[in-house]
Amino acid sequence: MAPRRRQQFTQESIDQQLQQIHLLDQASSSENLEQLGPIIKQIHANRQQEAYLRTLQSLIESKDSEIESICGDNYQEFISSVSTLFSIKSYTTNLREKITSLDQNVSQVGKSLVEKKKALLQTKKTAANLDEAIDGLQACLRILDVVNRVGEMIKEGKYWSALRSLEDIESMPPTSLSTTPLFQHLLSSLPSLRGQIKDAVTASVKQWLLDIRNVSATIGSLALEAMEMRTRRWRSRREKDPMLKSSRVGSAVESITYEKTEYNVLDNDQLQVDFKPLYECIHIYSALDSLDEIRRSYQADRKAQSDLIIPEPLPLSSLHSITQEIVGYFIIETHVLNTTGSFRSEREVEDLWDALISRLSAAVEDILRNENDPDTYLKVKEALLGFVMTLESYSYTTTSIHQLILRLFEKYVSILEIKFGKRFQSIIAQDDFQPMYVEKESEKDSVMETVWLTREQRDQLRKSTAPLNLPWSQGFYLCCQDIRSFVHNFYQFIEGVAQHHRNIDDLLSKSLDAILTTSISESIANRVQTIANVSQIAQVITNLEHFEISCSELERSLTNIRSSQRGGTIRVKAAGSFIATRTKAIARITEAMSSKLEDFGLSEYDWTAPHRADSPSMYLYELVNWLTTVIDSLALKDTYKEEAYRGAVSYIASCFLDFLTGRDIPMMNENAIANLLLDVDFLDEELKRNNHSHGAAFAELRSMTSVIMSDAVSAYLVASIRQTSYPAVKPKRLAALLEKLARCGLESRDAGSRERGEKRRKEAEAVGRLFPGESR
Repeated sequence: MAPRRRQQFTQESIDQQLQQIHLLDQASSSENLEQLGPIIKQIHANRQQEAYLRTLQSLIESKDSEIESICGDNYQEFISSVSTLFSIKSYTTNLREKITSLDQNVSQVGKSLVEKKKALLQTKKTAANLDEAIDGLQACLRILDVVNRVGEMIKEGKYWSALRSLEDIESMPPTSLSTTPLFQHLLSSLPSLRGQIKDAVTASVKQWLLDIRNVSATIGSLALEAMEMRTRRWRSRREKDPMLKSSRVGSAVESITYEKTEYNVLDNDQLQVDFKPLYECIHIYSALDSLDEIRRSYQADRKAQSDLIIPEPLPLSSLHSITQEIVGYFIIETHVLNTTGSFRSEREVEDLWDALISRLSAAVEDILRNENDPDTYLKVKEALLGFVMTLESYSYTTTSIHQLILRLFEKYVSILEIKFGKRFQSIIAQDDFQPMYVEKESEKDSVMETVWLTREQRDQLRKSTAPLNLPWSQGFYLCCQDIRSFVHNFYQFIEGVAQHHRNIDDLLSKSLDAILTTSISESIANRVQTIANVSQIAQVITNLEHFEISCSELERSLTNIRSSQRGGTIRVKAAGSFIATRTKAIARITEAMSSKLEDFGLSEYDWTAPHRADSPSMYLYELVNWLTTVIDSLALKDTYKEEAYRGAVSYIASCFLDFLTGRDIPMMNENAIANLLLDVDFLDEELKRNNHSHGAAFAELRSMTSVIMSDAVSAYLVASIRQTSYPAVKPKRLAALLEKLARCGLESRDAGSRERGEKRRKEAEAVGRLFPGESR
């Protein structure tokens, strides 16, 4: 089998194939290198063929001799073969030349292609580097834009968004950019940016703190107005429903009612307080793990603001505005405490509250230290009470303020006592102590509504028609009017004050007792000592009786008022003082009458009368007539009239006794004693005839003179007889009388009288030895 002939490639076919190849197609993004493969294979095949031909030529040349021999043998065949070989040789030579030329062309073409390939690869590498650089720059630009945007967000107040953007930068997945110096520089600048965010949000909350300080007074004003409206609403409802009388604003019943119409002082038509800056600051600081830092800063700032609320000294005129600011301050603190979780603690707010309230209490007490106007205390109390009630509704402890109000109340009451005490003293000093005259029924009704009377007295006066004289004087009416005014002012201060009623009741009792005792009763006692008119003194006694009645009636009416408010019992103990003053007034009647009695000539006796009289002294008729006329005409109870009679008779008896035993009359005789006893009998009989029996006042005088007139001195010296028959006779008084009788007898010219005088002297000495320590 003949060997397979290798495919032959002519120069023309190779050139034709090379012309069809386009290495760089302008319209294509890829190279046409794959088309060079077949051509290169063809060239390689031609080179193999050329090598084969060279081998064959050498073989031919080596075989020429052999061939020649063979050709000789086979000349014809040889000639044809040689011819064929020469043809092949010629063709081979031509082919070799063409292959060489083709190889040179292919080499030139390949070299150009390699250079183009290298240039293309370099271009692609440069393009890739450019793309990578562009991507890096774009990434850098994006990061730089985020960083720049962070600054803008800080300026715009979008602090949380700015902080999130920084977190996004830190949380970027690793890229080729992550290892660049630019990115590392950006990462190193993030703490500074966080610091800028922190500083900006801090500045924002500082400005917010300044803003809320400026609106605290407005918040407090709205809260106090709301509390005042709430109080008025509840007072109106309480007046309509008796069951609510004992319930105050803030009680459980009232609180349930108020919850339906609660007023938000932080968000209303007049004011809206935005807490966003604080909340955002807390959020940012929490994200930065610095919450304790802003908490301490906030506490310090609020402490500094609270220190600025109360000026030193505190102007009284600005107390109301200051309480408004304090109320607004703590309403804000309550809202912050309730809406910020653990940012604020109750202890921190309580510390601020305790410190501020302590300073407020000290400042209020300081400005009122020298204040004597009770109306000022009422204004301060109203300001503090609204303040207390408002903050109680926000669950603040107001015990110290209530204690302050009670301390102010005590001082207020003491000022009231002084003020009303002076008024009562003025009323007593200007009272004419004449029955009060009313001309109209309306005047009588008005007076009866003012004074305190028993039911019987009130009924009796209702039956009387005007015009008439009332039992008491104008002074009593004015005192009752001012007592009611005092009680009104007293309760006006404690109205709305939630405190123990017993303390208030005790204080009212003490105040009323002090006023009634010192300013009225003692003033009357002092005034009555200067009054000589018996009828005026009688009016004083009548007034004192009504004051005594007023004490019990006042106690009853005040207790009823307090019982309706669940209070205790009020005790008025001044009645005893009025009783004591009444006793002094009765004694003063005796004194006044005694001074008048002296004008009737009680001492106009002939103490050494030569004989005994047959009828009483003439002055006694006039005295008895005057005495009965004056005493019976007094507007007094019969008991007091009898007391006046008793006092007058006792005074006369003491005068007579002093005549007998005193030093004013040096001597007397038995006739004078007999005349004096005659006058005593007459006076006693006249009083009995007028149903005034007060003969007991003359008991000692009668008993002592009976010893003398019955010549029973020797019997008197016997102790048993003296104790049974003459218990009222004092030895020294009897001795003094005996001395006067002895002196009169001894100075007489009559021997019998002198003898009798000596006897009286000895009797006087004997009686004087009895009980030497006993006084007259």
